[in-house]
Amino acid sequence: MDDLLIASICERYQRVLGQIAEAGRRSGYAPARLVVVTKSQPVDVVRAAVAAGVSVLGENYADEAAEKISALRQTAVEWHMIGHVQSRKAHLVAAHFTMLHSLDSVKLAARLDRFCAETGRILPVLLEVNVSGEESKFGFPAWDESGWPDLLPVFGSLLEFSRLRVGGLMTMPPYFENAEQTRPYFRRMRRLQEYLTNHLPQADWSELSMGTSADFLAAVEEGATYVRIGQAILGPRPVSMERA
Repeated sequence: MDDLLIASICERYQRVLGQIAEAGRRSGYAPARLVVVTKSQPVDVVRAAVAAGVSVLGENYADEAAEKISALRQTAVEWHMIGHVQSRKAHLVAAHFTMLHSLDSVKLAARLDRFCAETGRILPVLLEVNVSGEESKFGFPAWDESGWPDLLPVFGSLLEFSRLRVGGLMTMPPYFENAEQTRPYFRRMRRLQEYLTNHLPQADWSELSMGTSADFLAAVEEGATYVRIGQAILGPRPVSMERA
């Protein structure tokens, strides 16, 4: 294994962990957990990340992740699915992942529940919400706060799946050069979290997965419990590995 690669990843990983801890201290929130995103990274880079101390890995594509998970089967890490999941890939998520951050439909929930029942496992999930109104973003519509009551019956139905454990929310805000511009979206997430805690108290809404390399400090300061960071720790993705 490339010792220089491990050392460089370790340095960046520790730096980001320190920044997360400091942001948490500034805001009074507990430090968020760091999900290191391995999207489009080759297996040797992922192995180096694990050797550097990374313990939670995030993937956007279920089929690509399944290959990496198989290759690193002997390592004690958590694999989190953070990207959009097509219903036909639900069996891969149910079989291979510790947690799903991006549950965005009742149809997907039903398939996940069925596959989890077949293997006897419980899958922790976060509900993906769109708090910006961007058409390019996945997630339940949550940008208009006056429409939040309409989410309650849908979210209530998701709580009925016995093999899925809802634990909170996930979002991807718009990208801005100035990360301060993302704060209103993160604050809307916290308000939605409070709204759901009051109206669907039978569920745990404590987790907020929000923030990437561009805006994770603002996300932590606004209450994120998970941040998802890739290239700032692992380096640029190989062009040959990128997907459209």
